[in-house]
Amino acid sequence: MPGGIQTAYEFLDHVGRFLAEGNRPQCSEKLWGAAAHVLTVVITERGWRDSSHRDLRNAAERLTEECGDLNIRAGFLAAQNFHWNFYHGFMDFYDIEFDLPLVRDFVNRILALAEAGKNGGQTRVQPSAY
Repeated sequence: MPGGIQTAYEFLDHVGRFLAEGNRPQCSEKLWGAAAHVLTVVITERGWRDSSHRDLRNAAERLTEECGDLNIRAGFLAAQNFHWNFYHGFMDFYDIEFDLPLVRDFVNRILALAEAGKNGGQTRVQPSAY
């Protein structure tokens, strides 16, 4: 498993502990980090630019269009909100718990794209039932 994917899943594993501790900034940082790490794996494999947050957003948009899957966009936007929340602290625990499944789903969708790319398979990701 590439390092970015392993890191993404490690970050997701830490979120529950940070929620239990009441640590909203760390929840937010780990959720953004999970999304950014897994997306960077796909960006690197495809040879796309990956030097800024804008590049991550552009990649998420390209993948949304390529797959015809608006859940990719929704997951990335939720992750981006967590990134902003880390710095500005505007989300409460309800917001974090509400958007957490979107980021988990995003990570799983992007992982499926990375796996499909390695296997030369289709990039269409099946909708999740969360």
